[in-house]
Amino acid sequence: MAENEKKAVEEITSMDDDFAKWYTDIVKKAELAEYTSVKGCMVIRPYGYAIWENIQHILDTRFKETGHENVCMPMFIPESLLQKEKDHVEGFAPEVAWVTHGGDEKLEDRLCVRPTSETLFCEHYANVVHSYRDLPKLYNQWVSVVRWEKTTRPFLRTREFLWQEGHTIHATAEEAIAETERMLNVYADFCEDSLAMPVLKGRKTDSDKFAGAEATYAIEALMHDGKSLQAGTSHYFGDGFAKAFEILYTNKDNQKVYPYQTSWGVTTRLIGAIIMTHGDDRGLVLPPAVAPVQVMIIPVAQHKPGVLDMAEQLRARLSGKYRVKLDASDNSPGWKFSEYEMKGVPLRIEIGPRDIEAGKCVIVTRHNCEKEVVELENLEEAVERKLREVHDGMYEKALRNREKHTYSCLTVDEIKSALENNGDGFVKAMWCGDESCEDKVKELTGVGSRCIPFEQEQLGDKCVCCGKPAKCMVVWGKAY
Repeated sequence: MAENEKKAVEEITSMDDDFAKWYTDIVKKAELAEYTSVKGCMVIRPYGYAIWENIQHILDTRFKETGHENVCMPMFIPESLLQKEKDHVEGFAPEVAWVTHGGDEKLEDRLCVRPTSETLFCEHYANVVHSYRDLPKLYNQWVSVVRWEKTTRPFLRTREFLWQEGHTIHATAEEAIAETERMLNVYADFCEDSLAMPVLKGRKTDSDKFAGAEATYAIEALMHDGKSLQAGTSHYFGDGFAKAFEILYTNKDNQKVYPYQTSWGVTTRLIGAIIMTHGDDRGLVLPPAVAPVQVMIIPVAQHKPGVLDMAEQLRARLSGKYRVKLDASDNSPGWKFSEYEMKGVPLRIEIGPRDIEAGKCVIVTRHNCEKEVVELENLEEAVERKLREVHDGMYEKALRNREKHTYSCLTVDEIKSALENNGDGFVKAMWCGDESCEDKVKELTGVGSRCIPFEQEQLGDKCVCCGKPAKCMVVWGKAY
């Protein structure tokens, strides 16, 4: 391999040497994002944004299939409006960016740059919800939000990021709770079916729930380094926001009553989750469902007669069903192999003079670098099969990593030992429900509560911290 061909691989730091540097290398070398002069913000480059567009498309389709409509709220929130829900504003106060002037004039009521939109939706609901006939309203919006984070990292935690936020309002608590759980399941199915990323579903402890919510549900994914990443959340608000914003409607009994609300969201941090769940020392490994390019065709000895023509024929055959590209540049095949491995393209098709003569081509799968010779006449069926293999292989690999780094512990000492001997991961342990024990476990072990899984296991009958009767099993871990 020539020196310039080695470069693309060698510039990526090994994840075992420095996981944080490995992550940053991939973000930059795969041309996903770039830093800007605004601290904590990033340029999402075309390749990174294409991944987000595919995420958007799949999720937006799922939302609309469940009856949701897209809307768009303002990006500014008057301070007086934000102050109406005390718990909510206190929860976000440290992260809020404020607009104090409009041109040369100082604003009497300063404006918050949207960190989330509950208050705006509530103001709107108060204007449009009057009767039970107006319910439910199932809304979603695709926007950017600003949270003034102190420590930032591309995709994982930035001061401005892209997301979708769903907001719904219902006549009964039962309907709202069902919606909260339904949307969490939509997220979980999406992560597993489209991102090949296994997730745990559960409820957040009260100390970790969303500001102003009665209950917060989350999906948690385990990254390659053993840290947890919250991949999506869904919140049940009860009627707290409705009371704060005086949202009242007339029910079927002609009584004025308060409705019940939910919100739920995922962000561009999912791109970070893809990198850290599936990536390796060669670079990105992208799930086929969201990969900007699913199939890259590489002509070998393309200067020879018929090679480029055949490569173009293969591209044309596949282009109606797959996101496929042909690299006919004058870079060497070896350079191209390294480049598209680093960019995580799920399938690579190699075609050269000998392949054409034999009526065959070579398909290479990115996640395991395995090669298979296939008949050209069966190309479409082979590509479909190989893309399924890529997704399934990626999911199984991520699941094995999670299982390998999930530890069941009965005492704080067992947690310490498991982490010291095996590395970071998910820790399953029983909990009494007391917040002081939750805090103590984190203080003594470094792992905090991630969620109370819906699928409970009875590991014992005593709290891992205090030894008192346990109420539930909690999954603990270090988090991004």
